[in-house]
Amino acid sequence: MVYLRSFIFALGMWLYTPLFVIIALIICIPLSPRGRYYVISRWALSMLWWLRVTCNIRYQVIGRENIPSEPVIVLAKHQSTWETLAFQQVLPPQVWVLKRELLKIPFFGWGLAMTSPIAINRAGGRDALKQMLDQGLDRLKKGFFIIIFPEGTRTKFGESGKYHIGGAWLATYTKRPILPVAHNAGALWGRGSFLKRPGTITMHIGALIPSEGVKADALNTQVETWIENEMKNLPPL
Repeated sequence: MVYLRSFIFALGMWLYTPLFVIIALIICIPLSPRGRYYVISRWALSMLWWLRVTCNIRYQVIGRENIPSEPVIVLAKHQSTWETLAFQQVLPPQVWVLKRELLKIPFFGWGLAMTSPIAINRAGGRDALKQMLDQGLDRLKKGFFIIIFPEGTRTKFGESGKYHIGGAWLATYTKRPILPVAHNAGALWGRGSFLKRPGTITMHIGALIPSEGVKADALNTQVETWIENEMKNLPPL
């Protein structure tokens, strides 16, 4: 049954996505960045609904009261595709720091490009950091939250990767606090997994971590400590 439900979800996504993107790209041509984000993010909300209908995956959020009204830097655990969808329903308008190769993916990448992402060359070194800072300041001024996965890639449920310093560095240079997020989505929809098990995912949004007067490496350690400790405290599935 899990395989059948997962197949139905995937089939619906494959059929729906090209049509949605073509229509959305036409609609988005005259819109502002915030307007384009609103249109494109409807795809993520549709997929969350479809995931609930087909695979019976639901979620609960702890700590919504910690979400500020002003845009900040969000550093989050990355285990699944699920969080890339759910953040668009839980958090205010947002942009992502991501590898630029993702924008080349047909349909998905084209829509992603319309959401004002900060698409960097991960091998770019100092140039990539400068781009992240310049575009990060621009996106924050436009009212977007900036979402970064400090581990850089999805990790298996129960595991932890190296927390790269880029997100903490951006927070210190922009003088914006960090909003840390932990979740257990990987237990139901694992990294690279076709199968999606039914259940309720828990997302915990922590209290803001100030960045002013803190060095990037110390700030990065604070974020890692909170997220990894909270991963152990999330309700069992």
